[in-house]
Amino acid sequence: MPLTRSQAELLAREGMAALRNGNAATAYDKLLLLQGGAPGIPAPWFLIAQAAQALGRDEEADAALVKFLAVEPRHLAALLTMAALKVRRGDDRAAQSFYRTALNVAAQPGATVPPMLVPMLRAGETFLAEVASRFTEHLDQILVGTRGATGKHSARTQQALDLMAGRTELYLQQPSMFYFPGLAQRAFFEREEFAWVAAMEASTAAICAELDRVLATDDGFAPYVQSTPDRPAPANPLLDDPSWSAFQLWQAGTPVEPNASLCPQTMAALASAPIPVIAGRSPMAIFSRLKPGTHIRPHHGMLNTRLICHLPLIAPDGCGLRVGAETRHWKTGEMLIFDDSFEHEAWNRGQETRVVLLFEIWRPELTPDERAALTDIFEAIDTYQGAAVDTG
Repeated sequence: MPLTRSQAELLAREGMAALRNGNAATAYDKLLLLQGGAPGIPAPWFLIAQAAQALGRDEEADAALVKFLAVEPRHLAALLTMAALKVRRGDDRAAQSFYRTALNVAAQPGATVPPMLVPMLRAGETFLAEVASRFTEHLDQILVGTRGATGKHSARTQQALDLMAGRTELYLQQPSMFYFPGLAQRAFFEREEFAWVAAMEASTAAICAELDRVLATDDGFAPYVQSTPDRPAPANPLLDDPSWSAFQLWQAGTPVEPNASLCPQTMAALASAPIPVIAGRSPMAIFSRLKPGTHIRPHHGMLNTRLICHLPLIAPDGCGLRVGAETRHWKTGEMLIFDDSFEHEAWNRGQETRVVLLFEIWRPELTPDERAALTDIFEAIDTYQGAAVDTG
């Protein structure tokens, strides 16, 4: 005989009271009588699951939670209860799925997490971290014999494994002004990939000699990020700060005098690189000086159609450059080449000043026709609104 609404309400109250008092057996017996529901009262599957779980009846608890989550798929307490149940039953893959869903629900804007569920969320985070660690160890053990003659995976294979294991973050090109599609998502390029690099590196001593003469007078360096009276000041903590400064050799497509004439060997070395020639914009080349204790905060460059080149001239310990997920350190005379449309930052935590010769080159993947088209595009942009200024 079907239950009346009043009978169902009484059983529900008695069942919940028994649960609160720790009498799981009585709660289970009473709540189970409601599995068929009653007029206006759905079956209390979540309460049934809680009682069953307290009695160690995991299979019945699992079945009840499945029915409840079919109706309430984003119910935080039920998701966490199911996740803990899956852990207890040894189903780690299912537990991961329920914990991730629960954490996503809790992180939604406006979500309110009852205090009693916070320890369960923290337990989920701990579980996911432990599972990820075990999974990584499993992969490392299984794949140890698949790394080839070098004993290492290729850089791309290792990056894919690190991303999957959560050992690194995914960074992508995010230029602040202009995005060209279809270019490789690479933070760093290797110096051996460019035929012109060896000759420029061979000129390091001559370039350093010219830099020494410049530094002896300390004239010509100006803050890299500068305020201008006709523009809002950029929100950069190094605004008008000589801690990060530039000695301009090429600026907006024009040699800067007398600086260029003071550095003829440097100007000659720059002529060998595939530097864009764009009216009012490029070539650009500077001696970039970073004083001790200076941090260039994370930021994105304006374009992904170029690469930034650093020829280190003074490279003390304690200095570094992070581009995307990878950090490298400058070595005197060894070119660093990177895509500055990735998030990047630099620092000098040492005791001496760092100086690099900084300039830009075309992305090597761009065809001659694409370079010509981009030159026309950038010149057209600048004739309309003026050249964009890199504010770091």
